[in-house]
Amino acid sequence: MITTEAALLTALNEPLEFTEIQVDDPEPHEVRVAVTNVGLCHSDLHYMTGTVHADLPVVVGHELGGIVESVGAAVSSLRPGDRVVGALTPSCGLCRNCQVGHSTQCQRASQIRQRPRPAFQLPDGRVVERLGDVGAFSRHTLMRENALVKMPDEVGLEVGCLLSCCVITGVGAVFRGAQVRPGSTVAVIGCGGVGSAIIQGARLAGASAIVAVDLDDARLAAARTYGATHTVNGAADVPAEITRLLGDGVDYAFEAVGSARTAATALSVLRATGTACLVGIAPDGTQLTVPAADFFFGEKRLIGSYMGSGQAHEDITQFARLYLQGSLLLDEMVSDIIPFRALDKGFEAMKSGEVTRIVADLTV
Repeated sequence: MITTEAALLTALNEPLEFTEIQVDDPEPHEVRVAVTNVGLCHSDLHYMTGTVHADLPVVVGHELGGIVESVGAAVSSLRPGDRVVGALTPSCGLCRNCQVGHSTQCQRASQIRQRPRPAFQLPDGRVVERLGDVGAFSRHTLMRENALVKMPDEVGLEVGCLLSCCVITGVGAVFRGAQVRPGSTVAVIGCGGVGSAIIQGARLAGASAIVAVDLDDARLAAARTYGATHTVNGAADVPAEITRLLGDGVDYAFEAVGSARTAATALSVLRATGTACLVGIAPDGTQLTVPAADFFFGEKRLIGSYMGSGQAHEDITQFARLYLQGSLLLDEMVSDIIPFRALDKGFEAMKSGEVTRIVADLTV
């Protein structure tokens, strides 16, 4: 067991509390990681504000990059000093869903998350929860061996950490979730970090038109950097604007906000037989109301995509190659790198449209 510094969420809508915690030694298939970089994600804000439930106290943060510090007795693919990013969805590799390529829906995930002792605790013995069994806003954390991906030396962890959440979520939704066809048309509703990754995925998939939709003009301008061919301010009549621009609805619409209103918009901008893919995490209790006629007569499809709908280890490895080839833009997505103790200021900045992704540097 070691002692390290972590940022604890002890009360909703209150500043994070920086304090010492104790991190357990790795179990046989676990790795202890010295966290170097963490991307700030809107899903963290859901837990920090209570729109999605979390037991307190908890260490949030999940989009991590770091250095392997020590490994459990059964770990064979990683060793101390390896540079890694997280592959965050736990999977057994053996259940029916894992075997058919749906590791994000592992049927044994709850069993895999169990360990005989708490991973984090306070010096007085009180248990500290870890969001998603990650708890990345800690200078050290424990991860399962198969929940980490080794990075090439040429990929800086300040950008590599984005691969573990927003990039795999966005690009994966395009390729594995909706399976966008070359030459098709795409709308992306919400152009933050995940939306920007969806736009890049649509570009890589060969979409002939990519319409970025957001309420913030700064984000719409940035969307063109990632591959958007058209932009629409969400305050307008979005379906009418898309029809005006393209002469019809789109083949695929991606919702990256997490609200019932934008989910309805995603369905409404589709042409007949189109697919709407919900990617944004909605607050607990959110219900969708959709017109049945869209499905019966328009043959539209409404699907969800969680963490890229695929095989995280394989996909992250391939995305790192695309980054090194210059095809996947990561540096451009990092709006700012902030010190560890500036996390609260970073989350405040995220609420503006002037940032795509903020990354915390836990080494300073």
